Formats: sequence, structure tokens, C-alpha cells
Amino acid sequence: MKKVFIKTYGCQMNVRDSEAVTALLRERGYGIATTETDADIILLNTCSVRDLAEQRAVGKMNGLAHAKKKAKSGLILGYMGCMAQSRGAELLKSPAVNLVVGTQRFHHIPDYLDQLVAGKKSVVDVADEAGSESAVKHHEPGKVTAFVSIMQGCDMACTFCIVPATRGAERSRGIPEIVEEIHKLVDTGVKEVTLLGQIVTSYGRKKSEFVKLLTAVNAVSGLERIRFTSPHPQGFGDDLVAAYRDLEKLCEHAHLPAQSGSDRILKLMRRGYDRAKYLKIIEKLRAARPGIALTTDIIVGFPGETEEDFAATAELLREVQFDQGYIFKYSKRRDTPAATMPGQLPDAVKEERNQAALEIVNAAALCHNTRLIGETVGILVDGRSTKGAKRMLGRTRTNKIVIFDGYERQAGQLLPIKIERATTVALYGNE
Repeated sequence: MKKVFIKTYGCQMNVRDSEAVTALLRERGYGIATTETDADIILLNTCSVRDLAEQRAVGKMNGLAHAKKKAKSGLILGYMGCMAQSRGAELLKSPAVNLVVGTQRFHHIPDYLDQLVAGKKSVVDVADEAGSESAVKHHEPGKVTAFVSIMQGCDMACTFCIVPATRGAERSRGIPEIVEEIHKLVDTGVKEVTLLGQIVTSYGRKKSEFVKLLTAVNAVSGLERIRFTSPHPQGFGDDLVAAYRDLEKLCEHAHLPAQSGSDRILKLMRRGYDRAKYLKIIEKLRAARPGIALTTDIIVGFPGETEEDFAATAELLREVQFDQGYIFKYSKRRDTPAATMPGQLPDAVKEERNQAALEIVNAAALCHNTRLIGETVGILVDGRSTKGAKRMLGRTRTNKIVIFDGYERQAGQLLPIKIERATTVALYGNE
């Protein structure tokens, strides 16, 4: 039995894709290796959103190729995912690479591995495929929480983003199909689902269609919690805001990527909203669901970003006081409009602004978390923490990580935990 190891780079959608491929490979009779050294086949599930992710994947593959050549082994190496989609056959310049599979063809990987194991030298498949949005539906067993892919692709035109080119146009699955998948997951012990899409709030391409899906999922018996990612501020209409008030299983956490606090930069990014509209959404969410946790994404160093533009972003971060924020230094992506815009900033400026934004975000996160010391919070226990042999990990409904001393048998339980200590990224406590 050949063993496969999949290394995943990038976002939660890539994690979900890797899990689906893993489940398909198990069904086909392949073993799943827990380490590279134990594998006969190694696949890198790649990300193209930022240059660093691509460089890490290429560097990793170069190392694997060198080891393969040195050992004169029959190791099969392959790329799957966004970088595979965008670069295609050029990734076969390394003769050690055997497989390149794009974002709409993951479900064919077992077939292609069969061919490679039988002696075929290489396979490249980055074609479009109608109906591929429904192919990512297989899951690994034994999970408390699960990602559920509800759509593929993106129709937005953000000038910094390569995803529309690597994931294709938006294609949504039907509500009955998604609900059926979630029913099956609940039957296996899943308590929480996260609905996934590149722009998840664009689901169905019709106003309120995403809220109809949330309402249908909320009705699934045995399911405890619903989350979704990644949305776009334009998708937060009054109906979605009301869903936070009305749907008891929808967790009180909203990830709302701002990207910038400067109207000038937002326009250059083609984000479709301005600062005032963004802050109005924040206001409505906090009114609809008091205590809701808010997180965001920010890009610093976008082409042409001035000190005044960055100051506007810093002020937005201070004003909103996000529970957490993910700060990214602008990275050129080929074939995107921003890559050729004037005013490309030096790395030193990007790094300085990155650190300044992080300081603001971390201060707010620590403040939010410190307020919970002495409080008892409800968590869903995910499983074992990596922080120690006796420690378990769970999350609050507001998506805050809680680490406590416990037992593996508690996985899947809803527990009250009294918080004793807090950091910027986690809470620590005991029952």
C-alpha cells in the first residue's frame, strides 16, 4: 500500500481541499503518512495569495527533489492548488515533479496517482470543470468541527488579488446538497460547521440567498454552532445582520476584512465600500448582537500608500478595537492590476507599517481577552492542545481559543471554563 503525505499552505479552503483529497485517497486504498519520511508520495497543496507562500512551496519542493535525486528513489512528487493552477506545466521544469493538479480537478488525484504508480512519468491537469464546486464533499472521520465548502471561485475584481484567476468564476452548490452533507457530518459527531467560500457572502449570486442557507443549516438537529468565512463587507446587508440576531446557532463572531482605512486606497483596491460604510456595518452588527467579536484583515504597503493613508488605517484599528486582526504586507501577484501600479513601496516601509499595525491590533486583543479573566465562558472542546500533554483546546462562540487541563474524552463536549489567564491569542483556565 502506497502512503501519501499532503503538506498544506495557505487558507482554510486549502485545508478543506486537502482533507477532501485525503478522504478520497483512503477510499481508493492509499495509506496516509503522518510524516514525509514515511511517504511514497508527497503532495504540496499550494497557495498563491502571497508571494511568500509560493516561495515556501517552491523551496520545499526543491528540497524534496534534491533528496529524491540523491537517494535515487521512486518518490512521487506533486503540486496541487492555486499555484499549480496558475503555473501549470512550467512546474514540471523540475524533472522530479510528477503531478500538477489545479483547483477544479482535485477529485481526480486518486486516478492520476494510480497512473503514476503504474509507471506514467507525469500528469498535468489545470482544466476547468463544470460541477467541480460539488466535488469537495468528502471528510475525514472523528472530527468535532468541520469545514463545509459551499461554493468555489470569485467574481470580485480586487486589484491585489490573484484568486479569481486561480479559483475561477463563482459557482455555488445547492442548499439541499449542503444541508444533506451537514446532516451526515452531525451523524458522525460533528457539533460545529464553518461554511467556506472565497467570498462566502456572495453565495448563490442573489440577495438573501446566503441568509437562506444559514437559516436552513440552523435548522439541522444536533448541530450546535455555525460559522462562515471568508466574507466581504458588501455582503453584510440588513438581512445578514438580522441573522446574527435571530439564528441561535450562528456564532457571535464576524470576520470583516477591511484591508485599509483609507478611502483613497480602498478605491485603488476596488473594494466597493468606503470607510463610513464599513464603520456603519460594524455599528449595526454590535447593535444586533451585543458582545459580538470582530476580526479583520489589513494590507499595509499597498502601492501608493502614503503616511496619511496608513494613519487612516491605524485610526480605523484604534476606533473599532478588533478582537483580532491579520496584518499582511502587500505582495505583488503576477497578472494583477496592483502589480504594475506606480508607487510600489520598499520592504522596509512595509515592515515598519506592519509592526505598527500589529501593535495596535495586539493591544486591543489583549484588552478584550484580559476582561474575561475571572469570567466563566462556554467552550466547545476541539481536542488535544499542542501546549502540553494534559491540555485540551476549545473555542468560545466568539471564536476565542481556550486552553485547559483536561482529558481526550471531553472532545465534542460543551464545557464551562473559568478563565485564569489571558494572552493576545488565547485564554487559559479550568473547569
